Amino acid sequence: MTELEDEADLRARLDALRAEHRALDAEIAEAPLRSQLVATRLKRRKLALKDEIARLMDRLQPDIIA
Repeated sequence: MTELEDEADLRARLDALRAEHRALDAEIAEAPLRSQLVATRLKRRKLALKDEIARLMDRLQPDIIA
């Protein structure tokens, strides 16, 4: 796999994670009506997605110390 293919794969994965992260907002808004346990699980998943998004962003745009 070339670097460009790897970057394209990372960007595709990043887009998918962002979409799932946004979708969880709606589920979390409805969750308190169902149960607090469901809301807590959704929030944990959302935080995990946020962490994975940050890791992918770091791989795509690494910090360069000049």
